[in-house]
Amino acid sequence: MIWKNKEKVILINTKDKEIGAKEKLQTHIDGDLHRAFSIFVFNLKGELLIQKRAESKYHSGGLWSNTVCSHPKPEGSLIKACHRRLKEELGFDCHLKKAFKFHYRFAFDNGLIENEIDHVFLGKYNGKIKINKNEASYYKWISLKDLKKDVKENPKKYSIWLKIALEKFEFKI
Repeated sequence: MIWKNKEKVILINTKDKEIGAKEKLQTHIDGDLHRAFSIFVFNLKGELLIQKRAESKYHSGGLWSNTVCSHPKPEGSLIKACHRRLKEELGFDCHLKKAFKFHYRFAFDNGLIENEIDHVFLGKYNGKIKINKNEASYYKWISLKDLKKDVKENPKKYSIWLKIALEKFEFKI
């Protein structure tokens, strides 16, 4: 796969303080610690909106993941990036509240490395979804109970950061 996007991510230290910026793909090749975010949006029934990542993604393509996950741009704020990506990927926006953050490092089979402090935001939404096929191929609403059961039975179908978040934290909205 040829990666033509020259987008940059925020490099951070272990205390989540910004120390610079670097091209996104090179950051994942080198395994640099960087800032990321994950959004978990629930409907009124308490179901989580998950998406199946587009096959064309530079890693984890075709895997089910949380509502939205991405990186803030060096010149932008974390919360603005969350709202921007909700609109870009799924065609909606909603109120978000910060829940927690966690660090993880994972080496993929394709040589790329995720080394992120991932800021998790929670939201509620019940409206229409307009999926961006460049970002995701499908979406669905699922109860946390059913999702956790399926992750346990079929772990290879899910992104690593979703599995970590589900394992370590209780989601209360």
